[in-house]
Formats: sequence, structure tokens, C-alpha cells
Amino acid sequence: MITGNLGALELATLPAALLRILMRPECSLEALCAREDGRFQPPGAEWFCSIGNANTSPAAERHTEFHREWLDIQVVLEGEEIIGFDTQNATGQSAVERKPDLYILDNPELANEILLRSGDFVTFAPGEPHRALCCTTHPAVVRKAVFKVPASALKE
Repeated sequence: MITGNLGALELATLPAALLRILMRPECSLEALCAREDGRFQPPGAEWFCSIGNANTSPAAERHTEFHREWLDIQVVLEGEEIIGFDTQNATGQSAVERKPDLYILDNPELANEILLRSGDFVTFAPGEPHRALCCTTHPAVVRKAVFKVPASALKE
């Protein structure tokens, strides 16, 4: 897991492949905020990004997920959320595959939380369990950009 702010990418110590994505002009905070909701994928890119609104809710009501083939970069565009996470690889744990490469864990304990506000981002590598969209004080709408990057992109 790596965290940072789109306005200070040089401090985030991102792998080169992820830094190249977030340094693209169309991936700046201003550009992402101005983009319409939906999916975008630059021509020839292996990665894609989905932008849209989501509702936060108490952590007890949220599921914990991980992926095996894709890495997430989750960027808050408007609002705020808490994401629970753990640093233990969840790949061997009992999970249900709800969609392709979306594995839901059954009530895992997550040792860590991070608060994200506009411009903040966090990455989750394959196997890293995370519980997104937890509310800070009360349920609210958050607008996010979620980049999906194939794990193979990190093997340069």
C-alpha cells in the first residue's frame, strides 16, 4: 500500500509504472474532477479508470475485498472516506469471488485505517485486503476515481 496526494506525487515513492499513469495530464486532480462519470481508458493502455459517486456507510456495513490480478489506485475527488486495510496477504484466505477478480472476505479484522480527502490516493496491490467507502462521521457521498492496473504492469 502506498498513499499520497496527486499534488505531491514526488513524495509518494510510487513504482515507475504507477507514477507514469498518475503524471499523465488527463490524470491530474483537475482533469479527473472535470471528467464526466464513467470509464475511460487511453488508447493502447492496459489500465482503465472508473469515475463516479458512491455512498459511504459505517465500516460494519462495508465489505472487505482484495484482487489477485489487478492493482487499485483509489483517488478521492470530492468528499472524504476512511479505508480500512491490512498488510497481510489475503490471497490464501477463504473468500467469495463476487465478480471477476473481486474477492470478498468474510469479516476479516483490519488493523489499519486511512482517511482520504480530495486529491488523496491510496494503492492496493494484489492480495492486499481493503474496506473502502467507510464514513467519517455520518454517511455521505464521495466522488472517486478508481484506476485498475494489471499486476503485470509492475514487472518492468
